[in-house]
Amino acid sequence: MKIKTLLFCITATLCGTLTANAADAVEGLSASIAIKKPGNKAVSHTLNFIRQEVETDAYTLQASDGELPLNIVQTVSNDGSRRRITVSLTAHSRVYFNFKERLSTGFSHDDCLFYMPGFWYRRNLRSPKQAPSFHTSDSWTVREDRLSTPLVAAFSQKAHRAVSVVRIDSFKHDAPTIREEGEVILAGPTSIGYTGFENVGGTATLSFGYPYSEKPYSYIRKLTLAPPVEAFAMLDRGETMTLQWEVNGLAADSFADCVSGLWTYSYDTYSPQPVQVAYSDEHMKEVMSNYFKESFVKAQPCYYASAGMRVDDCASPELAEVGFVGRTLLNAFNALEYGESHNRTDLVKDARAVFDSYLRYGFSFAGYFNEVIDCKKGKAQTWHSIRRQSEGVCAVLYYLDYERRNGRLHPEWEQRMKSILDLIVRRQKADGSFPRKFNDDGRVVDAGGGSTPSATLPLVMGSRYFGNHRWLMAARRTMDYIEKEIITPSDYFSSTLDADCEDKEASLYSATAAYCMALSSHGSQRRHYAELCRQAAYFALSWYYTWDVPFAQGQMLGDIGLKTRGWGNVSVENNHIDVFVFDFVDVLKWLSHEFKEPRFMAFSNVISTSIRQILPCEGNLCGVAKVGYYPEVVQHTHWDYGRNGKGFYNDIFAPGWTVASLWEMLTLGRAARLIER
Repeated sequence: MKIKTLLFCITATLCGTLTANAADAVEGLSASIAIKKPGNKAVSHTLNFIRQEVETDAYTLQASDGELPLNIVQTVSNDGSRRRITVSLTAHSRVYFNFKERLSTGFSHDDCLFYMPGFWYRRNLRSPKQAPSFHTSDSWTVREDRLSTPLVAAFSQKAHRAVSVVRIDSFKHDAPTIREEGEVILAGPTSIGYTGFENVGGTATLSFGYPYSEKPYSYIRKLTLAPPVEAFAMLDRGETMTLQWEVNGLAADSFADCVSGLWTYSYDTYSPQPVQVAYSDEHMKEVMSNYFKESFVKAQPCYYASAGMRVDDCASPELAEVGFVGRTLLNAFNALEYGESHNRTDLVKDARAVFDSYLRYGFSFAGYFNEVIDCKKGKAQTWHSIRRQSEGVCAVLYYLDYERRNGRLHPEWEQRMKSILDLIVRRQKADGSFPRKFNDDGRVVDAGGGSTPSATLPLVMGSRYFGNHRWLMAARRTMDYIEKEIITPSDYFSSTLDADCEDKEASLYSATAAYCMALSSHGSQRRHYAELCRQAAYFALSWYYTWDVPFAQGQMLGDIGLKTRGWGNVSVENNHIDVFVFDFVDVLKWLSHEFKEPRFMAFSNVISTSIRQILPCEGNLCGVAKVGYYPEVVQHTHWDYGRNGKGFYNDIFAPGWTVASLWEMLTLGRAARLIER
């Protein structure tokens, strides 16, 4: 008899209480299987649990409406604090199936907040109705590779408990998607199942199974909900597939406790290890320095091209951008520092040209950075954002601090930074927040406060560089807002500029903001900011993959051997992975020492090694046209940002920020050195 083996492990404690009593082994569980005959609609069968022997935890799962073309046996065993469910399916004849299981939590669905890491937080009510959220449905199941850990949890706000389902497997296989909707027979073996939550008669119910199924909609590209999909795997006569689940309970006083506890649980369960890559810090910088050389554009102002670039030719668009996906000023500082330390006069010359030209051409009438400039038309974007302004200020302050330490002063730039920091403080609202977007005259375009954490770092840096206590007070007011409106309610939203939803960057910027405030504080205040930093960091960590998503043969990312552990998902709206890290490795290492938590240090090493993998080198370009132009939109799940789909990059990318992010990661301690000095 041929044997196929897949391991699905789901650890569970129903509502936090394990039972060794065999009579209770399947309490709260229900199962069904859909059988598809090619060319016909699938037929679903409810399964009954028939105990095989008294005092055992082995059950035969039988259809209530007749014979099935396969045997299904389920066993349940307790393993310390975990209850493990093993399902074995053996085919009598060739069969195409989708196996489903449900766990009733006993919680009221209306009382619950839900968690699927890297995809679903609370009820996703910050996301629009065109993306997965409670606005559209209160029940969702999704394919596992959308999730940074293939886990789902329901958190009862009344019971202060969470119930989770997690899966463990070697995750070796995936099959290309032949069709995107309806009933789909897979073209080959896959390791990808599904998980999610459903409202079953008012009770929160966790759903999981194999292979994948997405309902009530699939999500295939930004703000595009598609019809549901249900996949069917094949078993030949005599073949056996083994599936394992475990269900686990967790005491949690808040949703924040739920997320931190489940991230720790996920990390311990998957134990992600650093990826073995041959690229040292120095080699990474040497290769990426080619981006500085080839993307430099002489214009008014000079800049490093990024936004709107094509992967297949990496030609430089006529678009200059200060922050966000452009990061031209931060790259200018990186190029200057690297160029001087490596006797690269070409890089130094170009970097100084960027700073000199931005000083002349890079500011609006009111004194803000011109964030996005169409150099062909000679026009700047009319509105400003607190995020890009903040990122531009940070870049220039790093530059000024570096220059001052080397005996070179730039009084005009210093005056510009004083003026822009004063302008930023004027935009601060009474509650300590900043509007997300505003016009040159200060009129608000987008009042949302989700980008407020991005302003904390430049205010702290500015206060240190110039000795201005007022800006430090403004930074503390941002933390008052961040604590009250973002960290305490666990509502991390809309930090990125191209989406309005729950996103990774909101939690990452919040953690970084609290980190900077802790570095600039003492005593109980420092400890308070450190605790806020830790809480936000767990949410940021929850977006980073603890496992390696499988790819199909012919999908480039799989063919070049990409390991997804350590890569971060982006947002609910933008369902791909990228290398957004910047200061986060610094934050994690600091937290590890501050709270004696080795997991933070260990996972920072996973991140640091893993996101080096697809560095475009000579002879190993990893799907990008030019050396050093690090990829941005890495499509690791069934997702098409605009072109190409799973296993490939989108056709348009912005390497400026990816190079800047990796460079920051490879240059540890920048912010701390400036703030603590």
